[in-house]
Amino acid sequence: MNPLRAMDQFSARHPVLVDGCVAGLLWLVLGPVFTLGYAGSALDAAWMLVLSLAQALPWAVRRVRPVASASITVGAFLLQLFTGPPLIGTIFFAPLTVHNLAVRAPRWASRLGLIVALGGAVAYGFRFGYVPFSTTGFDGVPTVMSPGGLLAFIIVTLLCGAVVTAAWAFGDLARTRRLALQQTADRARQLEIEAAQERELAAADERNHIAREMHDIVAHSLQVIISQADGGRYAGAANPQVAVDTLETIGTASRDALAEMRRLLGVLRGPEQAEHRPQPTLADLPELIETVRLTGMSIDVASEGEARGALAAGGELVAYRVVQEALTNAARHAGPRTQVQVEITWTAQGIHLRIDDDGRGAAAQRGDTTGAGQGLLGMRERVGLYGGEVSAGPRPGGGFRVDATIPYQET
Repeated sequence: MNPLRAMDQFSARHPVLVDGCVAGLLWLVLGPVFTLGYAGSALDAAWMLVLSLAQALPWAVRRVRPVASASITVGAFLLQLFTGPPLIGTIFFAPLTVHNLAVRAPRWASRLGLIVALGGAVAYGFRFGYVPFSTTGFDGVPTVMSPGGLLAFIIVTLLCGAVVTAAWAFGDLARTRRLALQQTADRARQLEIEAAQERELAAADERNHIAREMHDIVAHSLQVIISQADGGRYAGAANPQVAVDTLETIGTASRDALAEMRRLLGVLRGPEQAEHRPQPTLADLPELIETVRLTGMSIDVASEGEARGALAAGGELVAYRVVQEALTNAARHAGPRTQVQVEITWTAQGIHLRIDDDGRGAAAQRGDTTGAGQGLLGMRERVGLYGGEVSAGPRPGGGFRVDATIPYQET
């Protein structure tokens, strides 16, 4: 790790220790030097060392308690102003404290610190200019500041005021930058959370999509296989060729279902292992209907009108799945010798699909007529994604009806 980076991390973990060592080192270097130069007696020297120590030590808690640190420092400087010499080595802690307040303290404390520091600059300039450069009255007491003292007062006040103002300005700039960086970091964390939530929603949506596909494939294929197996078992005794044809149909349906399952599982394993097999469309409906007819179901197909626009991408797959689900439910629930009517109508708004069967007792047998079943629920979700509508329920007089409308793609 970069040594400077390591030092910064150590300072962030141990602020009091680091700042205390810095303050103590500066006091040891500068405090005694100025004390020896100004002290007239041992008592004065001791008092000046105490004042300089009181101005330096609060720096140790300047990061954890900025307002308390500044308060102690201000008190020490007030004592120096009234009881000590005009200049001692630790005086530079005044602008440092103003800077620290601007960086870390609340706004009110930062501004109050600037006002107090500017007042201290005026008081310090007044003391520096009035005492040594004043004229005296008959009793020897200074009464009026001399021109030299006035000039010294102005220069010292302006210099000290400029120093503390610059310290506050740089501190406020550092504070603004720190807050901006903190907001950027918070925003980055928020974006990470939102991205994770979006990934979870996308994964959930993909799981639902795969669940619907699995249901369509398994339910339809197994229904065909079961119907063919039952029919072939009885017909095979009289005509062995029927049994052979039935087994061939079962094999074809099983291979198709297996291929579809591999495609879906390939999507779960990753795009590099997925089989990119074309999805079924309306052009594949005749093959689907012929496959279902092998179960013994009578299916009539009627088509009316012509497409006046293009369905949305995936719209034909949805239409295919609607017909597939309706035929699978009819084969499963409608009973023997069921008549099914499939109507495909192209309108000015889109495609309308109607699948009717005359199955007896269909409404009582189909537990998903309210949409609670996976099949009809998946059908409604599919069509709803493309702005369409689905209704499914018993027909008047018996049987079951599925109505679905899928609009054209919006331009």
